[in-house]
This record gives sequence, structure tokens and C-alpha cells, in this order.
Amino acid sequence: MLAGLLTASIVIASCHKQRVNAGDFARVPADSLPVSMQDTIALDSAKTYSWLALGDSYTIGTSVAAEDRYVMQTLGLIRSAGLHCNDPEIIARNGWTTRNLLDALHDKKAVQPYDLVTILIGVNNQYQGGSADNYREEFTTLLKQCIQLAGNKPSHVIVISIPDYSVTPFAKGLNRPYISSQIDAFNQINYAISVGYLTPYLNVTDESRKALGDASLIAADGLHFSGEEYGIWATMLLPVLERAISK
Repeated sequence: MLAGLLTASIVIASCHKQRVNAGDFARVPADSLPVSMQDTIALDSAKTYSWLALGDSYTIGTSVAAEDRYVMQTLGLIRSAGLHCNDPEIIARNGWTTRNLLDALHDKKAVQPYDLVTILIGVNNQYQGGSADNYREEFTTLLKQCIQLAGNKPSHVIVISIPDYSVTPFAKGLNRPYISSQIDAFNQINYAISVGYLTPYLNVTDESRKALGDASLIAADGLHFSGEEYGIWATMLLPVLERAISK
């Protein structure tokens, strides 16, 4: 098993009413679980896990091959670790906002709870000029649905931060500092909601910003990230995922 048995240092979070101040997102570790405890991971190699991946173009890996999506690269790592996992069910589309994802989930009826639900959504809310208040309301609704789809187990839902597209060639000529600050603002919102509902949280935003000085991390379309970058996200996601499904 890639991770085997390991002890992870976990970020301490309090209850549902905890207040997260502006700027807190900048201090979020690359992988953080808002659970007040130390975790020893022991996974069931005989079990076959199920995974629902929700999002937008980043989840479907626009402009990269299907096998290069961060979801599929993570699946490969899971299986290489000796675990059994079905192919993830992906509900995501290029250009989707939180409203689009809510509409897609409106009639979603899970036959049985998923062992894992991941969600990465919000870049198109920012790009299309959506308000922070609207994002907060819709993301809260989405996270509640994610928890239900995970069998009412918040620890089995992983919120992934919004990457920063201001570092891409697409953003050349745009107000890059403004875009970056807006991405942070939206991430402050999804992080605060994640803390409130005690769901694991993965910060890939800091990693995404390394693409400003490394063209190999950018996809051919000049807007999205490359399979190489998604591979880094997969490596970051694996231990968070293992902690989540071990509960």
C-alpha cells in the first residue's frame, strides 16, 4: 500500500459556527482535514470503494486525455496501492458554475452511498462575475448534498480548492492580481464552509500557481492545466482520500 499505515497531523477545527476570517485561506496547508484528532490509516484491501467526482472543466480534464485527468491519475495511484476502487462516476462539464452543478444533481438518486465524494467548483462563478454571496449559498447547498451522497459521513467528502487560472497564458493582458485575489476570496468561502461541516479540504491553489513559471504545467489550450500538473494534484489527493475512506 502506497501510504500503508501512517500517522497524519490534522488541522484542528471547531464546530459548525466557527468563524473563518478573511485571509485564512492563504494559511491553509496543502492537505488539511478539519478533524480534531490524530488519524492512523488502516484501509480494507478486500473492499471495493466507490467514488463520485463533482466539478467543472478541471474535474473532466479539459484539453488533456481522459487518463490524464487528476481523477483518473488518482484512481491509478489507489489501485497501485493495492486497493480496489470502481471507476469514478464523474458529474462535471466545462464552464459549469455551482448553479449548473446543482441542476445536474437535482434528480440524483444514489442507489447506495458513495465511499468518497469529491467536489471542485467555483472558477466559473468567479469568471462569469458571480457574487460571493451567491457562491456561498449554492456551495453550502452542494456540500450538504455531497454529505448525503456520502451516506451522511462528512469525513468521506473532500473539498478541493479552486486553482488559479491567472497564471495561464489565457490571462495574459487581463488583471492577473485581481483574478488571483478573487480566486482566494472564493476559496476563503469554500474553505470556511468545509470547516463548518467538518469535511476534508485539499488546497491545490498554491500548487497551481507554480505554472506561472513552468509551461509544462499548462495544457495545450493555454487555459487549463496539463496532465503533469494533474498528476501532482493526484499525489496530493491520495493521502487525503485514504484518510477519508478509512473512517
